[in-house]
Amino acid sequence: MADKILVVDDEVNIADAIAYALRREGYNVEVAYDGKNALSIFQGFNPALMILDVMMPEMSGFDLMRKIKDSNKVGIILLTAKNDIVDKVLGLELGADDYVTKPFDMRELMARVKSLLRRINATAEETKHCMDIVIQDLQVLYESRKVSVGKKVLDLTPKEFDLLFLLLSNIDRVFTRDELLDRIWGMDYAGGTRTVDIHVQRLRKKLGNYQDIITTVHGVGYKATKEYYED
Repeated sequence: MADKILVVDDEVNIADAIAYALRREGYNVEVAYDGKNALSIFQGFNPALMILDVMMPEMSGFDLMRKIKDSNKVGIILLTAKNDIVDKVLGLELGADDYVTKPFDMRELMARVKSLLRRINATAEETKHCMDIVIQDLQVLYESRKVSVGKKVLDLTPKEFDLLFLLLSNIDRVFTRDELLDRIWGMDYAGGTRTVDIHVQRLRKKLGNYQDIITTVHGVGYKATKEYYED
């Protein structure tokens, strides 16, 4: 079955050109020319990947990402006309996987699409038998991508969830910052390995009483401590 891709761009010529190129590659493609229509299509189409313009009227690409953040994992390639690192970092923080700056070469975009889909499909194969994680009253539900402590559901970003799940699924295994960057972000992230530290800090704060479940291994990286599992 062909992978489903949703193209979202208010510049009709660009959106249609991308859609045409993707269909020639055999993908199942839907197109939206604004964020609101994209949200409606997204809910019924359930794409594996979305190519998303950042600057759109009414609902920006960032706003659309916030709307779908609780949906099942979807790969996102951002299209931006700005050569502004702040926009790129914000998009990646919100859960985007890659970005392309306009104007772009269609062959490069197709290569990035194929690369991201390979990674998504490989990850899906690796994790299709993933089990939910329960540690005392901390619950990490993989399929629904929900994390709760007691009755409180934590508001985690997609990358925070992926980071927590990876660490808790590999108890007492030390991951270097470079490994985490590669496993969670899967690309040469604009913010460098420092972003791993920032995400861990934010994640610990949200975990509250469970913040110490993520242990810093000085000079190396991070791991999930087994002490919580033994209580």
